[in-house]
Amino acid sequence: MDDRRTVQVSKYLSKHLRHQPERIGLTLDAGGWAEIEELRAAAATHGFPFTRAELDHVVATNDKRRFAVEGTRIRASQGHSVEVDLGLPPATPPPYLYHGTVAPALDAIRAEGLRPMNRHAVHLSADRDTATRVGARRGRPVILAVDAGAMHRAGHVFHVSANGVWLTEGVPVEYLRFGSAH
Repeated sequence: MDDRRTVQVSKYLSKHLRHQPERIGLTLDAGGWAEIEELRAAAATHGFPFTRAELDHVVATNDKRRFAVEGTRIRASQGHSVEVDLGLPPATPPPYLYHGTVAPALDAIRAEGLRPMNRHAVHLSADRDTATRVGARRGRPVILAVDAGAMHRAGHVFHVSANGVWLTEGVPVEYLRFGSAH
């Protein structure tokens, strides 16, 4: 499978497993799962056929491990804008987590903290390198350190997805470190 096709299938899966399943007549269960053959049939009906081998290749080679497969089902690991319950148990975060963003977003972040925007949770990374890659998708990255340990002690709940992305409802400004060496 060539790289271009891999990216096309990955983006298609992300769009329909995270944001618009109804666009192709797909219904996700409460946990965000879809039957793989129903997904493939819906995609083919809507002009984007892909093989099971292509889907398996995307799942296996995606560096961010965006998708999970269990038996005959698939779901996005996180990042949904549609209502799902991923069933992730609360987890104790490391002392610091990181968030990659871009400079134009900093004024709003300084005023309101990190908000989930159109997603269900704020996404945080366990290391600066990952946060840098995330922030770089929208331009020159700015990395914010999040005092996750203090948040957790104050009662904020964290979850960690199957692919290592840390999730929380929001990050108040007082827990953000702008330009921190953490």
